[in-house]
Amino acid sequence: MMRDLSVDIAGLTFRNPVTTASGTFGYGEEFLDFLDPGQLGAIFVKAVTAKNRDGNAYPRMAETTGGMLNSVGLQNKGVDHFCREIYPKVKKFDTYIIVNVSGSTVEEYVEVAEQINELEKVPAIELNISCPNVKLGGMAFGTVPAMATEVTAAVRKVYKKVLMVKLSPNVTHITDIAKAVVEGGADVITLINTLLGMAIDAERRRPVLSTITGGLSGPAIKPVALRMVWQVHKAVAVPVIGLGGIMNATDAIEFILAGASAIQVGTANFIDPQASIKIVEGIREYLERHKIASIKELVGALRTE
Repeated sequence: MMRDLSVDIAGLTFRNPVTTASGTFGYGEEFLDFLDPGQLGAIFVKAVTAKNRDGNAYPRMAETTGGMLNSVGLQNKGVDHFCREIYPKVKKFDTYIIVNVSGSTVEEYVEVAEQINELEKVPAIELNISCPNVKLGGMAFGTVPAMATEVTAAVRKVYKKVLMVKLSPNVTHITDIAKAVVEGGADVITLINTLLGMAIDAERRRPVLSTITGGLSGPAIKPVALRMVWQVHKAVAVPVIGLGGIMNATDAIEFILAGASAIQVGTANFIDPQASIKIVEGIREYLERHKIASIKELVGALRTE
């Protein structure tokens, strides 16, 4: 019996629920020696901003127990460069290309979204609302419901395709933020982004990262991510894409049981560039072992009673 791994995400049919997390897979071309992107449900490419960003000073990555810290700083050459130089190369991939959109003001998000909207082979964007709002003293858009609604609604007015919003876990009540972005017009929620953390070099008595703090990812954050995916799945009616410490197929299945319709593989890509396709095969083997016809049967199927 053939197992159906396809999932429906806001009108898009992914061939399987495995995708790659923004910032961990480049633009896809970097992994061509290891896999065919067409084997994945989608690729979430690295962040695109309105203008060129050089990123933060080095060192900006550090290994930690059970994960890694990063403070790359959204390094990219801007949306014009993406449309002119990157898009022609990645549009040939036989899978969905989804662009992570970042900014420091609402206007910057809107500017990027407007330009990406014109790219025929990009069916969706993922708003990264963990970015600091420079007009409000650096407070992240995704930490206050009203701000989350505002930026989502502004982009919704100009972006006509599938709008995904990636939530920051650095909040008190994740469901409040989820409801806020749905109110603003989000079609899909992805979560979680990295947790704020830091590392210290005791011998030098100095921070390891140039920025002092950075984003923690990897297996260490998985329990937090699972909890938030489960809470958000119960709180809103839109599809959820889960990520945070997914290293293998068992991790992926856990997120799907918690309510994720699809998952993103992030830190695992740095350890094993074939991690994502191994997870696809592991999910297929799980369905066969449990005699489950479709992965859709497992979405939100966690037994809590």
